[in-house]
Amino acid sequence: MLHVPGVTDCSPAEVGYDASRIATLHTHFQNLIDQNKIQAASYCVSRYGKTFMHGALGPLSFREDKTDPLLPTTIHKIASITKAVASVAVAKLVEDGIFRFDTPVGEILEQFKAEPLNKIDIYSLLTHTSGLYPDCAPDYIPYHKSYWQLIGEYFARVNLEDGPPDWITAALSNGVSKKVGEEWQYCSFGFCLLGEIIKKVTGVTAEQYIAEQILQPLGMQDTMWEPTPELAQRFIIRNEMYEQRLNDLISGKTADSGLSQQEKLWHTVSSTGGGLASTPGDLIRFANMLLGMGTLGDTRIIGRKTVEKLTTRTLYGVPDYCWGGYNSDRSYGIGLDMRRGPGFLYSSTTYMHEGAGACSMVIDPTEQLAAVWFVPFTGDNWYAEGLYNVTNIIWSGLM
Repeated sequence: MLHVPGVTDCSPAEVGYDASRIATLHTHFQNLIDQNKIQAASYCVSRYGKTFMHGALGPLSFREDKTDPLLPTTIHKIASITKAVASVAVAKLVEDGIFRFDTPVGEILEQFKAEPLNKIDIYSLLTHTSGLYPDCAPDYIPYHKSYWQLIGEYFARVNLEDGPPDWITAALSNGVSKKVGEEWQYCSFGFCLLGEIIKKVTGVTAEQYIAEQILQPLGMQDTMWEPTPELAQRFIIRNEMYEQRLNDLISGKTADSGLSQQEKLWHTVSSTGGGLASTPGDLIRFANMLLGMGTLGDTRIIGRKTVEKLTTRTLYGVPDYCWGGYNSDRSYGIGLDMRRGPGFLYSSTTYMHEGAGACSMVIDPTEQLAAVWFVPFTGDNWYAEGLYNVTNIIWSGLM
């Protein structure tokens, strides 16, 4: 077993945790690696704000002839866990009185003033109940064009001499699939729109706002939108395309180097739906800020009542049919998942967010336990045992 331990603050026993369960977690991860379901795994778990489990297993690179180990400090894309960070950014603006959760999007973005888009508010974007088409829509709607396809087609034909590009209008030509509040439909495009809302009301990009107002104050130095050449050397190597991109960054090429106009235009779309990268040890700082009711150490990000609002179940009786599922009552907070059911051992107060590819952040206020782990799936696969089963192994160690 190729295991590299990370830095911890205390022993498992000091926070009431059965240390033998760590070996069980390692065995589980190694089995998934041996089954070629994941390339590697890394994790960081804390209780009462103290890290007692931290490490990595498996290879850094997808290439079989490479023997460098994955490290606890290796950087991964966190995909949709970015949405949890973006939700806190939106909440900060609510605290500052810039808008409310129930503010219609049309009061900020001109494109949403028309029917039926004028019914969509910030709350419905955060809870995936806006009625906008879900990420999984192309799987079951004939001739459907995703928001990303429509934006790409627009960027291919836009004439910049006519003024700033309006990708929002281009995407919204799709219309909506449901009424507001009718159904939970996971929509990453909705979080890109939240990024545009942040940009519109602050005068800076959402990426800059989040970096200055959340990441930097929390000391999350290994969390970023675009890596520097130095940080690019610490990224996991998932495939040939990403390996080449990392090598380009390490050699000094910028993210825009050699890109066509169309490719550069994509950088005008907010990355708040899934653009951040981080490490388990860095992301646990964000998790512990939420466990600290908006504060980490002496650093306040948001207030206690705001955290209570984000992490209290807000949806009841709203169905979810995404990715072929059938859930007649989707449990959800504001920007944070509150998935329930017989398959999980965590407390009923628990909230979380998953990221494609895959990674997970799970926070249990009752037990004051926070866990972050990365399990890069092989290919485009998805395995519940890399996410849900891991949750149960970690929570089983509480004494």
